[in-house]
Amino acid sequence: MVETGTCKPSGKLRGKKPPLKKCNKEHDSGCCKDGELYDTYTCSPRVSGRTKATLTLNGFGPGEDGGGRCECDNQYHNDTELIVALSTGWFNKKHRCMNYVNIHGNGRTVKAKVVDECDSTMGCDKDHDYQPPCGDHIVDASDAVWDALGVYGKKRGEMEIYWSDA
Repeated sequence: MVETGTCKPSGKLRGKKPPLKKCNKEHDSGCCKDGELYDTYTCSPRVSGRTKATLTLNGFGPGEDGGGRCECDNQYHNDTELIVALSTGWFNKKHRCMNYVNIHGNGRTVKAKVVDECDSTMGCDKDHDYQPPCGDHIVDASDAVWDALGVYGKKRGEMEIYWSDA
């Protein structure tokens, strides 16, 4: 996990138990736990030419663990596309929508398009697939991004990376 230190939680969200079989655990996603407190964030660490982050795996299609349609274009996307969702602060009220970021990890670099927000302010509800809020330092990536970085199978899930605006 990446230690950021520059962005403090903006609040707490109390978890609610998801309805039976409603939490999508695809890609090792976690489900909210009843009564557990989750940090929420309206900020993310400052973006630089080499911003440290945690890369996570996300599905962007219907019925996948990413929840609903993407924030930038109100569409679902294929996991063969080089696409990402960014934590709320980095998503910056859609200012990075449809722009590209460079992701550096596993000795490789890939260019991916920002299509969605990994919501750091809300979670534990139907719109968020009954998953907790995202952390403040997440780049949530498609299978294609992980492929391009040369990370396959069980090695996928969480990886420290650096990213920058392309």
